[in-house]
Amino acid sequence: MLHITDLHATAEGRAILKGLTLHIGPGEVHAIMGPNGAGKSTLSFILAGRPEYTITGGQIMYRGQDLLALSPEARAAVGLFLAFQYPVEIPGVSLMIFLKTALNALRRARGHEPLDVAAILDLVRTKAEGLGVTDEMLRRPLNVGFSGGEKKRAEVLQMAVLDPSLCVLDETDSGLDVDALRAVAEGVNALRNPTRSFLVITHYQRLLEHLKPDHVHVMVAGRLKASDGPELARTIEREGYAAFQDSAEAGAA
Repeated sequence: MLHITDLHATAEGRAILKGLTLHIGPGEVHAIMGPNGAGKSTLSFILAGRPEYTITGGQIMYRGQDLLALSPEARAAVGLFLAFQYPVEIPGVSLMIFLKTALNALRRARGHEPLDVAAILDLVRTKAEGLGVTDEMLRRPLNVGFSGGEKKRAEVLQMAVLDPSLCVLDETDSGLDVDALRAVAEGVNALRNPTRSFLVITHYQRLLEHLKPDHVHVMVAGRLKASDGPELARTIEREGYAAFQDSAEAGAA
């Protein structure tokens, strides 16, 4: 599915990713944890195609294609979705209109006929029901005045409607209370299947208790320093990142 090999990247001349290698198979859920400044969000932005990052080495192959050669729009068309830590507000554009526009843009890019309004309304309402997204919320301007939980539920709804094959969640649990966290996790779990993969970036083990990832990785100073199962997240919750930072410093010496 996704193969990142020896990836190096800079922003404004500063090295951020320093030889990162990660492989995600179909249907797998991988989580990346790490201290602030480790490069976690940078990785998500590079996958989505944000232009302010310069790739200085390595490669990213996604479903047999060179991901770095594709525009952000083309990456979405081949099935990549990024859920933001801080979703953008779009005044004047309702959540429903946004979903209709995005879905039909993807369908055209993939060579399919666009859906009519009735078909999209039926699809969105069906997907929204299980996420606690009401018709009133669908009519509101996208993310304008939304609570933290509403913003994250709206992004999970986007995933459900747009049907990506790789979902990158950049600190989706940030700012959520217990109930909102559970609702988002249940929505993500409902989307899991043998062909859809997830890369979950988080600071907290509490989200992973719900998602039960196949692999957990620790990122420090632009590299993955450790990989294991869900128990690694529990170790970090108890002990923090000090041991991994010490090993990173020793490796750089």
